[in-house]
Amino acid sequence: MKKKLISTSWIGNTVSNLIMILPPIYGAIQTYKDGLEVRYVWSFLGIAAVGIGSWSFHMTLQYEMQLLDELPMIYSCCIFVYCLYECFKQERVVNHLSVTLLLTFSIIVSVVYLIWKEPVFHQVMYAVLVAFLVIRSVFIVTWVYPWLRALGFTSLSVFLLGFVLWNIDNIFCDSLRATRQRLPPVVGAVTQLHAWWHILTGLGSYLHILLSLQIRSTYLKHRPKVKFLCGVWPMLHIESQKAS
Repeated sequence: MKKKLISTSWIGNTVSNLIMILPPIYGAIQTYKDGLEVRYVWSFLGIAAVGIGSWSFHMTLQYEMQLLDELPMIYSCCIFVYCLYECFKQERVVNHLSVTLLLTFSIIVSVVYLIWKEPVFHQVMYAVLVAFLVIRSVFIVTWVYPWLRALGFTSLSVFLLGFVLWNIDNIFCDSLRATRQRLPPVVGAVTQLHAWWHILTGLGSYLHILLSLQIRSTYLKHRPKVKFLCGVWPMLHIESQKAS
């Protein structure tokens, strides 16, 4: 029974990373084809890097692979912060001060985490970045582009739900694992909170990039439009170079 539980957990926590790998790679390619700013290509690739790192960690359970999972979370979130706080600037202008601050933050967090190896430190630093994103997103969809509220609050809600489940799983890991041992395998598989963290934060992060792209494209007077790949998965397309 224990071997079956471990196998179910391994499969769920590994395969669930696909949502953070395949759609963001496609999003990066589409963003590049649309000629949008490279920062958004890096945003999509940042999610993919987290997904690949998480996949590698859950397949091997090695500490080095864990770092490839956790540190890219900080780096990709820094890219999100830059994109969202620089969305009302001139096109293709780089704010070197913001880049320096975020790069310095990433380096400090990386060095401290490599030395200290305290998971709570990583979680708190990640939460700080998320808080900056939440504050900025709520401000924009409330006061600047209120017609983007649905997308904005959906991305935030999905992401924050995943973040909550991740922390519940971290805090109550042993008791949750013991509970799943008494459940049928199928039920145990769908109650893997860590797998749901992958799915929900992967989807929430993806939707956040769409929101950030919508805000940026609207400000630059492009004509962004959300379309659905195969009628299911949202993608942002630019209808023409500039609005007339």
